[in-house]
Amino acid sequence: MAVLDTFSLKGEVALVTGSGRGIGRALALALGEAGASVVLNDRGSGNAAEYADVLVKAGFSATCVEADVTDEMAVDSMIERVYEQFGRLDVVVNNAGISIGAAALDTSPELFQQVLDTNLGGVWNCSTSAARRMRTHGGGRIVNIGSMSALIVNRPRWQAPYLASKAAVHQLTKALAAEWAPDNIRVNALAPGYILTEASPVDQPQYREWCVEPAAMKRWGTPDELGPAVVFLASKASSFMTGSVVLIDGGYTLF
Repeated sequence: MAVLDTFSLKGEVALVTGSGRGIGRALALALGEAGASVVLNDRGSGNAAEYADVLVKAGFSATCVEADVTDEMAVDSMIERVYEQFGRLDVVVNNAGISIGAAALDTSPELFQQVLDTNLGGVWNCSTSAARRMRTHGGGRIVNIGSMSALIVNRPRWQAPYLASKAAVHQLTKALAAEWAPDNIRVNALAPGYILTEASPVDQPQYREWCVEPAAMKRWGTPDELGPAVVFLASKASSFMTGSVVLIDGGYTLF
C-alpha cells in the first residue's frame, strides 16, 4: 500500500461527538475528505444536523444523530442507530466537551460534576458502547480529544475541573488502549493547545500575554490544523500506535 493510501478512510464510518461547531466540525470535515461516511452528533442544538446537511450538499456522506454523551442509554441508542444505518462503525472521535471558567472555591459540586460527566464520562460512555460492537467485527479506532490543559494550568482563566477532566482523558486513553489491543481496537488521544473557536476567543487582546506569547510559534491554532492529525490517528497510517497522546500546541509546552 502506498504511503498516502494508508490515510484513506474510504468505505469506513466515523462518528464525531460534539461536532455541531468549532473543532468538532473541522474534524468531521477532515474525516469526510479522507473518504469516511461521517456521523455528526450534538445534544440537540441543531448545529450538527445543519452542518451534516452542508456536508451532504458538498458531496460527502454525512448524517446526524442527536444524543447527550452523559446519558449512557442515549449513547447506546446512538451507536445502535449508526449500525442500523451503515452496518458498521470504524472510528469514534470523542470530541464533546465543556469548559466552565471559575475559581476553585467558587465552583459548586454540581458544576464540578457537570464538567467531569461531559468531558470524562462522555468519553467513557461512547468508547465502551462502541468497543462492545467493534470487537465483534474485527476492531476499530477511537480518538479522544484531550488537551494541553492536561499538562499545564491555564491562565488567566481558572478552570480546575476542566484540567482534571482532560488529564483523566489522557490516562483513560492509555488504560483502554492496553485493555483493547487484543481486540484490535486502537485508542489514541489528541491534545490541542490554544485553538481559536467560538468557545475559545484567544484572538482577543486580553489573552495574548497568556495564550499566544508563551508559545514558540507565537500564534494560536485553527480547528482545520487538527484535522490531518485526527485522520492520521483514525487511519491505517497510525497502525502501530495505541495509547499515544499527540500534542499539537504550537510549542506552548516547550518552556
